[in-house]
Amino acid sequence: MAELKTKKNDASVEGFLTAVENARRREDSFVVLELMERLTGEEPQMWGSSIVGFGSYHYRYASGREGDWPRIGFSPRKQNLTIYIMPGFSSYDDLLSRLGKHRTGKSCLYINKLADVDTDVLEQLIRSSLDAMREMYPD
Repeated sequence: MAELKTKKNDASVEGFLTAVENARRREDSFVVLELMERLTGEEPQMWGSSIVGFGSYHYRYASGREGDWPRIGFSPRKQNLTIYIMPGFSSYDDLLSRLGKHRTGKSCLYINKLADVDTDVLEQLIRSSLDAMREMYPD
């Protein structure tokens, strides 16, 4: 079984975010960084070369595959700002309907720019996701 390449490491979060080329995405990333730091009470860490994560949990699938992943995180990708909502979105229809312009994947929330969304609703979504993850994967 292939080993997961995206692992927690000691790379500089600030250095990574400062190097983001798109100025708006860089500024938005620092806003999300501060928001997640405040909501988690944890220090950010780099996961792989492009994900800023907070906390971690250990997962194990029925297939036997297992690994560690951040409880919540984000990545300033070239196309959008990606926020990782690990429980997925099935419980968050109301919040998503009030969020503003976005797209979702299985556990990814894609935002072009923070100005497109209601940051209070985004905060509620992040807080709800964290609560769900702490309940599913207590320390």
